[in-house]
Amino acid sequence: MDELLAKATQGVEPGDPGAFITIFVNLMRLVPWGQLILWQGVFLVVAVALGAWRGRLAATLGATLLFGPFGWVVPFLPRRAVRPPPLPGSKNR
Repeated sequence: MDELLAKATQGVEPGDPGAFITIFVNLMRLVPWGQLILWQGVFLVVAVALGAWRGRLAATLGATLLFGPFGWVVPFLPRRAVRPPPLPGSKNR
């Protein structure tokens, strides 16, 4: 943890008004962005396959974008029953 903190605060004066931004940028440089984007692409490919197979492509893609591989559960969830609109003159409005 000390090593991470040293990398994040490298070249930062704590009293400087822009210290927060500098520390944030230093932390973002430590994130392996290439691998994260590659894995998200893999998750989306699997989501397209599952969504197309189960007929829920848009819902599966949206859930996968938000939740990663946990979104793969969406095509297997039961669908909501669609009730027809009430007939004119009926009491069920």
